[in-house]
Amino acid sequence: MGPAAAQYQQRPGMPPGGRMPMAGLQVGPPGAPPYGAGTPLRPGLPQAMMDPFRKRLLTPQAQPPMATPRRGVKRRKMADKVLPQRIRELVPESQAYMDLLAFERKLDQTIARKRMEIQEAIKKPLTQKRKLRIYISNTFTPAKEEGEGGERVASWELRVEGKLLEDPSKQKRKFSSFFKSLVIELDKELYGPDNHLVEWHRMPTTQETDGFQVKRPGDVNVKCTLLLMLDHQPPQYKLDPRLARLLGVHTQTRASIMQALWLYIKHNKLQDSHEKEFINCNRYFRQIFNCVRMRFSEIPMKLAGLLQHPDPIIINHTISVDPNDQKKTACYDIDVEVDDPLKAQMSNFLASTTNQQEIASLDAKIHETIESINQLKTQRDFMLSFSNNPQDFIQEWIKSQRRDLKIITDVIGNPEEERRAEFYQQPWAQEAVGRHIFAKVQQRRQELEQVLGIRLT
Repeated sequence: MGPAAAQYQQRPGMPPGGRMPMAGLQVGPPGAPPYGAGTPLRPGLPQAMMDPFRKRLLTPQAQPPMATPRRGVKRRKMADKVLPQRIRELVPESQAYMDLLAFERKLDQTIARKRMEIQEAIKKPLTQKRKLRIYISNTFTPAKEEGEGGERVASWELRVEGKLLEDPSKQKRKFSSFFKSLVIELDKELYGPDNHLVEWHRMPTTQETDGFQVKRPGDVNVKCTLLLMLDHQPPQYKLDPRLARLLGVHTQTRASIMQALWLYIKHNKLQDSHEKEFINCNRYFRQIFNCVRMRFSEIPMKLAGLLQHPDPIIINHTISVDPNDQKKTACYDIDVEVDDPLKAQMSNFLASTTNQQEIASLDAKIHETIESINQLKTQRDFMLSFSNNPQDFIQEWIKSQRRDLKIITDVIGNPEEERRAEFYQQPWAQEAVGRHIFAKVQQRRQELEQVLGIRLT
């Protein structure tokens, strides 16, 4: 090395062991520690990415780094299943696989759309009307004479039972689960004003039963009235007769009544054209709601006073005590709403994970196969390039290995050029000196501010 190089043991304007961040040129001073011992930055990589890499390089060879467990499995994408165009050109039969992949994409979209439709449908009540047959019967026990076992007072027993007709479900619903209350009104002249009513009302702790039994003393025919209040889910309400005639709705859920009311307002153009939150009442609304104008937010409050409990089912029956009367059992069919069996099937479909696990397993096998095909294609290209031109292939391979070796060992730049003094007499040297001096001044100023506790200006 010539005498001119001795004055450049440290590059002017650069800190010891530093590198000038020039595009495409990373060098180090001749007097610096050996290459790889400093802290140069690799072009295009931040320090945060280089530190872990350098730590791995500095790990002693006697203690190889331990393999860390994978935190998570790589998430697969649909694009990972696609065969590269080069492979499709080499193997024309692979087009059948691509056609199946396109069909699978359409099928997945259809299934996802149907799943969302099912989720929305489950939120709404799915019911269907069925026939509930009610059986009303009674038995009569005559009085026993003295000396005979049994009761000495004649009595009768009334039974109210029922079942669903053509019920396909495996779990049979209890008869009492269809009703919210049951009232049996007996003849007041026979049993008095305090003992002529038999009432049953559903409570949170009510145990469901298959029927009801009422036993009373008596040896004469008794006329009774059964009042059955159905347990609607969701609850239903009976509309005021005037509003029912206007909307064409007699007994419905609150949501259905609100929908019918909105359709009437929309059809008759009662919504104010300027203030959309107001409704201009026509002569029918004025009679029903007793106002000329009202807000949409006031409708639920005003509607609450027009809703009533639904009418009960009324059955008139005569309890016969005549032993010769064979018609002691009466049958009545009423319409009830039960859960649609399709709802349970849809819930099971959404909750089922068996098919999803099987599909995920098959997807994993497909991804592994595609990765294997890509690796084989890479190996084929490698061997094919070598077989076409071995000499050029070896030269390019050596150049590639040299570049990789420089990156691995952090040898950046050309050491042979950096040994010469002319390298450091290039135009960037003056700028580097200015930057270095400015950085040192700023660093010293910060140190003084911290020691003195003041801010220097």
